[in-house]
Amino acid sequence: MPRGDLLGSLEHLVLLALVRLGDDAYGMTVRREIEERTGRSLSIGAVYATLDRLETKLYVSSSTGEATAARGGRAKRLFRIEGRGEQALAASQSAIQQMTAGLPRRWRTT
Repeated sequence: MPRGDLLGSLEHLVLLALVRLGDDAYGMTVRREIEERTGRSLSIGAVYATLDRLETKLYVSSSTGEATAARGGRAKRLFRIEGRGEQALAASQSAIQQMTAGLPRRWRTT
């Protein structure tokens, strides 16, 4: 991966949330997944800004789901990780593992 192409921390978390959520990935579920797993409080605007940025990079794609009565007739904007996003996520995960390898136990992620 070229210099400067590593994911930012929120991009990394959002892509991981998309992988975890599969077909149920939309803004609010992404936000909830990140908050529940990390304890990090996020605004829905930050989540959508990140999703939009990832879509511009072609790391994710979005589609419009069915409108539901529970949402007042509004449709969900569903997101999915694309091949380029999977590659970026793998490269970012690898970089973190390489950087933590050999560090004292308190600094290792595994």
